[in-house]
Order: sequence, then structure tokens, then C-alpha cells
Amino acid sequence: MKVTILGSGDAFGSGGRFNTCLHVEAGGEQMLLDCGGSSLVALNKTGIERNRLSTLLFTHFHGDHFGGLPAFLLEAQFVSRRTQPLTIAGPRGVEQRALQAIENDFPGASGNAWRFPITYVEVTPETPATLAGVAVEAFPMEHDQRAGPCQGYRLQHGGKVFAFSGDSAWTDALIPLSAGADVLLIECYTWDQVLANHLDYGTLREHRADLGTKRIVLTHMGPLMLAHQEELPEARAHDGMVLSL
Repeated sequence: MKVTILGSGDAFGSGGRFNTCLHVEAGGEQMLLDCGGSSLVALNKTGIERNRLSTLLFTHFHGDHFGGLPAFLLEAQFVSRRTQPLTIAGPRGVEQRALQAIENDFPGASGNAWRFPITYVEVTPETPATLAGVAVEAFPMEHDQRAGPCQGYRLQHGGKVFAFSGDSAWTDALIPLSAGADVLLIECYTWDQVLANHLDYGTLREHRADLGTKRIVLTHMGPLMLAHQEELPEARAHDGMVLSL
């Protein structure tokens, strides 16, 4: 399994980074894990062939994780002229959220006669799924239920496990999410400012021993976190970073 971090930034593009977007390859299949508002730019920059992506999987419905969907679909319809089926997956309510987002961004477009079949799949803690050949388990996160349910995911393929928190403050659900993972990509928005809906490095450090993973990579870093450049036990994500599992 290969994960390319196309976007490692927060909602505001801090540090000149793209919104959250991960490109996952496994067994010859490809998907995006989150597709924030700037993701089409990131995809164009890297030259990824979008028609080879079979699935878009979302952690929650904030614009910096979900906002790239309308443009992705219209580009597929009118530019790439996609014909291959596309799966759009995510938390409960993903189909309604997707149609609402398309209509908000491009009025009338939600009624398009799409040239490619679209299938919506709800992935919940009670209903895992296999997407793009990858086994996906969902875990409830603590972020903003107005944009949720907000979820983290464990992706498993070929005996390797990639865990991604999405956005979340500390929650004990991060412990089973990360248990035995080869890589945990975890949001770390601030350095020591404790917030109700995002994780800070001080809290992460306190709970580091609870996270049973071989490797931790920090992402979704805001200005306060980016200002700290000292060496840390954890790696810092950047746009274009490749995680090979």
C-alpha cells in the first residue's frame, strides 16, 4: 500500500499547503481519502490520472476535507469525460451531503445526467467496507458533529495497516484506531493550545504511549504548530510526502 499526501494543510492553507487529500494505491487500485477544496489543483500539479481513481472516501463534511468533490465531479463529466464507475463513500448521510455540496457550488448540477455511474457507500463503525480493494474500518472522532459524523479510518491491505485520524481532538477511540498500524497519520493543529475540536502536540505527547503504532506522522498543522521546527520523535507531513507500507 502506498499513500501519497497530496494535501497536508489545514482549512486556511497555512504554510502554503493544500487542503487534506490522500492518494491511496493498493493492489493496482486507487482512491482518494478526503478531497478538500484545493484538491483538484493538487491533483493537476502531481499529474495523477483521475479516471483511474475508483473511489473517494471522506472522513467528514468540512470544506477542507470534502469541498473538492463538486469540482472533481464536474471535471470528470466535462474535461476528463469519465465513463468508469465512481464510488463516493463516507459517514452516514454521504449521498445527501454530496448532492447538497454539488448544488451549492454549481446550481442545477446535482441533476446532471452523469456519464459515469455513481455509487454511494456509507461506512460506519458498525458497517466496515471494502473500497478499491482495501478493507476499511471507521472509528468515531471528536471534531464537529455538524460536519459529521466525523470519523477516522483504518485501511488494511496485504497485511499492512494505514490509520488516519481525520480531524479530531483527543479521544480514546484513537487507541484502537492506531493499534498495530504500520503508520498513523494524525492531525496536530496546535502546539500547546488545547482546543475542543483539534489535537495539540502537548496532548498528543501525553498520550503517545497509548498509541500502539510503529510510526506517527503529524498533519493538518496550523500556524502555531508550523512555527515549531525543532526535531520531534514524530515525522511531519508535507505536500507530496509518500508513505510506503
